[in-house]
Amino acid sequence: MSHAELSESQRRILTALVNDFQQTDEPVKAQRIAETIDRDAGSIRNQMQSLKTLQLVEGVPGPAGGYRPTENAFAVLDRDRLDDRATVTLSGSYDRIDVTVDEIDFTNVQHPETCTAHVHLQQSAEGLEVGDPVAIGPTPNSNLVIAGELEVINETADELVVDVAVAEAPLVEE
Repeated sequence: MSHAELSESQRRILTALVNDFQQTDEPVKAQRIAETIDRDAGSIRNQMQSLKTLQLVEGVPGPAGGYRPTENAFAVLDRDRLDDRATVTLSGSYDRIDVTVDEIDFTNVQHPETCTAHVHLQQSAEGLEVGDPVAIGPTPNSNLVIAGELEVINETADELVVDVAVAEAPLVEE
């Protein structure tokens, strides 16, 4: 199931659902998702029917109801539940941002002047803008800290692309 083909709209809706659900651990109403991604609540409910068919969401009836992502939803988005990851600090424009960094992928490490980092988050990083200075780390295992300028914000995939200016980890003698 982790290879389901989703439209861009379905992926945005599912990402918004997972992000909100992970913050509250409560069912998420269509209206809340609609506000998050700037769509009509009726359109969200229609898309939820197809996401239910794909076994990516469950409907929760009642006044406190809404939608809840299934384990398949996390797999399709290549995400783990928040409690399965260590917290890594992200700061943008010198303000700490409360997000959980899922993964950091580097490109062109051999050429520091063109090195970028793709930073995958467990939720959206609100308050960041392209061009902001960012710092990420230290990571749990290697105490790696990276700093640079934010080049791209991919809200659909909860991914940031950072032009890395500094990447440092303390040397550990064995």
